[in-house]
Amino acid sequence: MLFKNRTIAGQMLARELADYANTTDVMVLALPRGGVPVGFEVAQGLNAPLDVLVVRKLGVPEQEELAMGAIASGGVRIINEYIINLVKISEETIARVAAQEERELERRELLYRGHRPEPDLEGRIVILVDDGLATGATMWAAVASVRRQHPAKIVIAVPVGAAGTCKELQTAVNEIVCLATPDPFYSVGLWYEDFPQTTDEQVRDLLFQAETSYQPLSIGT
Repeated sequence: MLFKNRTIAGQMLARELADYANTTDVMVLALPRGGVPVGFEVAQGLNAPLDVLVVRKLGVPEQEELAMGAIASGGVRIINEYIINLVKISEETIARVAAQEERELERRELLYRGHRPEPDLEGRIVILVDDGLATGATMWAAVASVRRQHPAKIVIAVPVGAAGTCKELQTAVNEIVCLATPDPFYSVGLWYEDFPQTTDEQVRDLLFQAETSYQPLSIGT
């Protein structure tokens, strides 16, 4: 085990990101659900606002853990052509899975954000946080979604990740902070002592706590 739980992992990640603390242009975006407890600790440690970027993996039918792509807020869809060709997945199957996941994405958007507008990311430093990176499918979709909004800088921050995935994602962003890249990797949950499924209620509660505790800095502070 590398981390006791997501809370401790997030606190360790925040220390590694200390250069981004107490600035007016940083936004922490966590990938629900498991990335939110980590992102909450990062945002608290940096005194930065926290929001969510909802992403959904497109799992291969009957092999849901195998990602053939991912979708993200803003109509972003990423497809893994290698997996599509390897498993011989039809366009109809991709469309069906994508439609199903889009409904779940919309449900979570409404549940987590309500009628609050999405954050304005133009010209900001965006720190994308998850509890770990295995294939990286959802993080690729998150990066694509954020890039469309013209941020000044995109940083990926995770406690643990597969070395190959982190190396590939490094080519797509300004910086990637990954505390550990164990080999062999197997799965994200293997590297946590306590790794329960994060619930919708926990996500909502953490977002509320983050919103009420954030102390914005004045320009020039």
